[in-house]
Amino acid sequence: MRKRVTKAIFPVAGLGTRFLPATKSVPKEIMTLVDRPLVQYAIDEARAAGIKEFIFVTSRGKNALEDYFDNAPQLEQELRKKGKDELLDILKSTNMDSGEIAYIRQHKPLGLGHAVWCARRFIANEPFAVILPDDVIAAEKPCLQQMVEAFEETGGNMVAAMEVPDDRTNAYGILDVKEDMGSIVSTKGMVEKPEAGTAPSNLAVIGRYILTPTVLQKLNKKQTGAGGEIQLTDAIDAAREDGEEVYGYRFRGQRFDCGSKAGFLQATVAFALARDDLRDDLWNYISDTVYADKAAQ
Repeated sequence: MRKRVTKAIFPVAGLGTRFLPATKSVPKEIMTLVDRPLVQYAIDEARAAGIKEFIFVTSRGKNALEDYFDNAPQLEQELRKKGKDELLDILKSTNMDSGEIAYIRQHKPLGLGHAVWCARRFIANEPFAVILPDDVIAAEKPCLQQMVEAFEETGGNMVAAMEVPDDRTNAYGILDVKEDMGSIVSTKGMVEKPEAGTAPSNLAVIGRYILTPTVLQKLNKKQTGAGGEIQLTDAIDAAREDGEEVYGYRFRGQRFDCGSKAGFLQATVAFALARDDLRDDLWNYISDTVYADKAAQ
């Protein structure tokens, strides 16, 4: 019987420079899509997949992120006093129990692989997930839950994958496909950010992983790859070379790159339009704006 995936690593040490000046004092991960921080979407997805232990790899200036998951007694008291029970329930759902969450610092920005390696002592000899909160995925069944269910059948290492245009392969880790089985593909290699025209496929790795302890052993070597950083995809590929299978999983859902301003805005609109309490007003505004622009032309 395969060991269950109950731990997840959240690499959140980045400075969020693409969102300056907002991220001068606000960690990017608690910037909000509608009324929930990016990191809350990641936590909710992890919980739906059965994750019980949440490991955050942070850096200096992320105290507000840690405070977000703590109790807020004064605020709870005010909401209770005013009878705002619905808001009180929402607030309590963001709290994390003692021992459920851990924080460790990445002191130098040496790459995603290094960030995952920093959390190695929390993992032991068991499979674990990695979730990048920048990648927000709208799906009827949360992406990581889909992957956990597939992992229970395949074992090995698994990465979330999606098709990207040929001229965008240099922005992703790209899978070299051995066998395409539909939602799952087996791989014979992974290439980090290949130049356009040189990629083995257009199936790109995005920010969801289920990995074995072997990957952490490979990261122990601290070998640098593309961009002079310690690349997680390189360690996964090294595990494959040692005989472990690596699978790509074509998830069902829409991914938004909330590490970019355009992706963040697209996600905000998409999630707002999915809300019954916001859809009509927002859609009317968008329609009126488009009509006014066309009329002006």
